Amino acid sequence: MEKIIFLDVDGTLCNEQGIVPESAKQAIKKAQARGHRFFLCTGRSKAEITDEVAALGLDGMIGAGGGYCEVQDEVILHKVFDEEEVRQLVTFLSKNQIEYYLESNQGLFASPGLKARLRKVILAGTDPTSAEGLEKLATIEWFLDLLEEDQTKIDYQDINKVSFINQSIPYEQIHETYHGKFQMMRSTVPAFGKDSGEIALANISKRTAIQHLLNHLGESNQATFAFGDGHNDLEMFAAVDTGIAMGNACDELKAVADHITETHDDHGIAVAMAHFGLIEN
Repeated sequence: MEKIIFLDVDGTLCNEQGIVPESAKQAIKKAQARGHRFFLCTGRSKAEITDEVAALGLDGMIGAGGGYCEVQDEVILHKVFDEEEVRQLVTFLSKNQIEYYLESNQGLFASPGLKARLRKVILAGTDPTSAEGLEKLATIEWFLDLLEEDQTKIDYQDINKVSFINQSIPYEQIHETYHGKFQMMRSTVPAFGKDSGEIALANISKRTAIQHLLNHLGESNQATFAFGDGHNDLEMFAAVDTGIAMGNACDELKAVADHITETHDDHGIAVAMAHFGLIEN
């Protein structure tokens, strides 16, 4: 029986360096040959999908934490912020010296000091000219290359999500300010720091987007799998028949998972697919 498989990206499909392990690529290719369908299910917006991930030739994606959905290049869901709400968020973040980037399908738009802040966070005191420092910076350059710093190119009517890199005030203060009006979550990228996070539209999630996608396909969730590692994958697991937590997943996700596999770099996706008979051992 053909299955539908949802893949989180950061920490699941991609490792900490943003790279898709070769074992995952091969496993997906083998499963596709058997007729199984794959969809990204990620907090990333479409503009943040790298060429390596796009080259996997998946059947579609859920992006922006559930605010965007496409199937075979057909957009079936796209929710965006009100322009004035985005401008107010930007004012708040700037006032509190919090760097951020605005996510849209057209690009990722960075605050003026974001790239410098990200490099500082990643280096964590390491000399940027040392071998270790250069190695650390190399892990994030792919992402920095995606960031657009020209503020005149921003379309404030096409923003899916706002991500912030914060070492200025407690996350709880930002959460308290906007919880209820928007969907608040801590960053799923540990290197960004515990006070960094994401601001998405209220009443959307990976769960609501999966339900929308399955309705569009005329499918139930009885033949669905999901791979994840973070807190924002709890909703994804609630929407599918079988939730598979990576070996590097947070404890909360492991607690509700139907199965726990190996880490991304230890062939976790391939191992789990073989375990469930999606591919041959």
